[in-house]
Amino acid sequence: MQAPEALRAHIEGYLAGLSLAPELGEQRDSVRYALARGKRVRAQICLATAEACGGTVEEALPAAAALELVQAFSLVHDDLPALDNDAERRGQPSVWARFGEPVAILAGDALLAEAFRQASSYDTAAVVRELAEATLGMIGGQYLDITGGDVDLAELHRLKTGRLFAASVGLGLWAADLPEGDQGPWRAFAEELGPLFQIVDDVLDGDGYAAQLGDAAARGLAAQAAGRAAERLGAIDADTSVLRLLVDELATRTA
Repeated sequence: MQAPEALRAHIEGYLAGLSLAPELGEQRDSVRYALARGKRVRAQICLATAEACGGTVEEALPAAAALELVQAFSLVHDDLPALDNDAERRGQPSVWARFGEPVAILAGDALLAEAFRQASSYDTAAVVRELAEATLGMIGGQYLDITGGDVDLAELHRLKTGRLFAASVGLGLWAADLPEGDQGPWRAFAEELGPLFQIVDDVLDGDGYAAQLGDAAARGLAAQAAGRAAERLGAIDADTSVLRLLVDELATRTA
């Protein structure tokens, strides 16, 4: 089993080597800019899952890349003035602030198209289907977020954050060719990742659960989510040690 740092190096190398369509022309600059930075945690989970259930990192790399491409697409569009109006992302100008709004919109479109090109490289349509369903769920969660109103935080985050995290595990399972009938325990684990990530995110940003419940109560929820994730991993008959490390990183991260 490869350590998280090694998994990250694999996905960074794969993304850096992507051969983007020549038809994009100079648009490729904005696409690569959008992909240049990221935690890669979803990709690491995908690769670690594939290894833990008998597959290889190499087999899972297109699926892991597809997750990162969808994540990058969502951030590029979220930052636009029409949505969150963020001119900065991870200490650098956001894509629209660097290249302009029209180019940023097209960059997001290109990232999404490339994600599905990667997902379609598998013999099974299950990879594309899983990615599509997760992406649609994420978009539905974003809609709830921007339209406001009396929105249930748990449902919003289950969609906006949780669906892509759940797919991180799901795509790893399909990439490793694990039969659907054996996926249940892995899927139960996957459902805990989105809440864990989002609650810690809210604590760090001082919004969401932290604003609604208070910092201490939100940290308690995060600890409970981490405990449930560890418990779910314990029910899986496989070497899940790397996934346990990734759960610990999600629970204790400071950025």
